[in-house]
Amino acid sequence: MSGHLKVTPTAIPDVLIVEPRVFGDARGFFFESFNQQAFRDATGLDLNFVQDNHSRSARGVLRGLHYQLPPHEQGKLVRVVRGSVFDVAVDIRRGSATFGRWVGVELSEENQRQVWIPPGFAHGFMVTSDSADFLYKTTAYYAPAHERCIVWNDARLNIEWPLTDAPSLSAKDASGTAFDRAEVFA
Repeated sequence: MSGHLKVTPTAIPDVLIVEPRVFGDARGFFFESFNQQAFRDATGLDLNFVQDNHSRSARGVLRGLHYQLPPHEQGKLVRVVRGSVFDVAVDIRRGSATFGRWVGVELSEENQRQVWIPPGFAHGFMVTSDSADFLYKTTAYYAPAHERCIVWNDARLNIEWPLTDAPSLSAKDASGTAFDRAEVFA
């Protein structure tokens, strides 16, 4: 625990669960959702976030699995401020010991967890509450020409999404590329 942050590696050690110290009482709560120095001290990562994004999605919406290729690869620090999601990171770094493996973390307004997803990972999430507000900081700007999508239900990845019905998908996500044919990181 580095002052304000508890950092826990996931089953894929480069993907980190980041838990801020929350100060709360009957009136509500306060926490620093991001502090550059505390993040660097707790993770050893000196990052420059250049863009903040906010999406709202209804129950059953599944977004992903998205990533950007070099030289516009993105690291993402993700969190949920309303509702809950099942958040997934897939290692697409061909030389990695965990290439082709995924890790899933529940993010919610209750647990106030964040996940650091480094460059070289595909990312997706599925909303498990009535709706969810999902916020993420990125280390590179959105670059549509470099954006790619791996299909959410790829058989080789075999992600265990918490599905009760068919997910609600964008056209882009429904027609994502199979993992074995996807452009990945060297």
